[in-house]
Amino acid sequence: MSFPAKVMRDGLLEKRSSGLLQLWKKKRCVLTDEGLRLHTCKGGGDAPPGPAFSSKAKELRFERMATVDCVEYKRGLVYFTVVMATGKEIDFRCPQDGTAWNAEIALALVRFKNLQAVQTARNRHLSTVHLGSTGEEEML
Repeated sequence: MSFPAKVMRDGLLEKRSSGLLQLWKKKRCVLTDEGLRLHTCKGGGDAPPGPAFSSKAKELRFERMATVDCVEYKRGLVYFTVVMATGKEIDFRCPQDGTAWNAEIALALVRFKNLQAVQTARNRHLSTVHLGSTGEEEML
């Protein structure tokens, strides 16, 4: 059974395009406990969330993320990079005021990886208990 992802933050970020010109494009970003959803802005980008944003979203799932890197502060903006497990780097920037997006994404990623590690260890423990063997009897 799948539960809807818990929204941790919702707001605007700018993402650098991967094209030749590498332009900064405004995106409505929704940080959940599963990852980061990027919605394309249909208008000027300053409109509140709603019909001005596309319903189609690109999703950067934590299970495919490696790290949040390269934090730089310039002229009131925070620049950071999300590195995917494949090595692909996605550049973002946001205003420096308040809690920075990079910190919230990094904390959510660590929380996700920790929960994943606990679940893996729990599953490993349950499988050895279920088998009823520690492996020591097999050596006799």
